[in-house]
Amino acid sequence: MRLHTAVLLFVSSILPACSTTEMAKPAPDAAPVVYSDSGDRSLLAGEWEYEDGAILTLRLDEQGNGTYAWKDGRFETQALDGHLWQGMWVQRENDREGGFTVELSQDFAEGEGRWWYTRIGSNQAPTEKGGTFHLMRKTTHASLSDTPPAP
Repeated sequence: MRLHTAVLLFVSSILPACSTTEMAKPAPDAAPVVYSDSGDRSLLAGEWEYEDGAILTLRLDEQGNGTYAWKDGRFETQALDGHLWQGMWVQRENDREGGFTVELSQDFAEGEGRWWYTRIGSNQAPTEKGGTFHLMRKTTHASLSDTPPAP
């Protein structure tokens, strides 16, 4: 009888997650990430300073997608739900990709994030750990387009 109860508890705990339509590949030590894109992604447009020991500039479009210079990197937003920003990153030069989550500040000017690997080369289940990072807005999309070209 105990085994039956344990199975029922397990099944009832995972049923809510099975009812969602989109699931991302989670970090090895994290619960599945459910994407529900209810936010205005244009809030992400512009330049962001990404810091995790080194500082990189991310340039994002109105959908929160963009590039960064390190290893021919690309950032892709999959959801912005309130202040939770979720997506994936790809580095073509070193053949790696993964996911990220960022908890943005109330004014959407900065955030604390976490990243992880989903693929390294042909390894679809890498065991390498990801890390944390801090983002800070440098400019908005509007201020980028209002800037006159340099002489």
